[in-house]
Amino acid sequence: MHLASSCILLLKMQKTRSVSGISFKTQALYAGVFLTRYLDLFSNFHSLYNSVMKVFFISTSLYIVYLMKFKFKATNDPRLDTFQVQYIIGGAALLSLIANYAFNFQEILWTFSVYLEAVAIMPQLFMLTKTGEAEVITTHYLFALGAYRGLYLINWIYRYFTEGYVDWIVWISGTIQTGLYCDFFFIYFTKVLKGAKFELPQ
Repeated sequence: MHLASSCILLLKMQKTRSVSGISFKTQALYAGVFLTRYLDLFSNFHSLYNSVMKVFFISTSLYIVYLMKFKFKATNDPRLDTFQVQYIIGGAALLSLIANYAFNFQEILWTFSVYLEAVAIMPQLFMLTKTGEAEVITTHYLFALGAYRGLYLINWIYRYFTEGYVDWIVWISGTIQTGLYCDFFFIYFTKVLKGAKFELPQ
């Protein structure tokens, strides 16, 4: 689902030659998430699959930022993308210094990326509430992004009962992230999948 969300977003940009309706701030935050999370790309090899996924998410997030900032800049309206991201960046940074599993550089950056990812979608959702509507393909992108995190919740529950797996930082952050999508999911299932235009209630 995470791969699908990136592919859907890139497809939307290339097909329409536009980034309208997409929050640059959210995409920049996701680029920051992957850059700080995958610093161990060349120093800590787990598997070929793991390394390929890391490269994919870093490269696609940076490419999306490039498209929005340069190639399709004329179609981006910063007047709609007004969420004050400095507060969530600062909050994630402060929290990563306080609540982490080990007080070292790489671990703090990983923890920061987890906290930041939990709220990185907020500028996009704020933009939706400001415009009141979105293109169908944009809603499909957001659904895939939210579903990827929702499926993680199911995986965590399964692993807890089968392996005794516990990771409070990831669990709490992931639950908050999924919760932010609740209103969007409701409208997506009740309107978009029935062919209606995505519009937020007044």
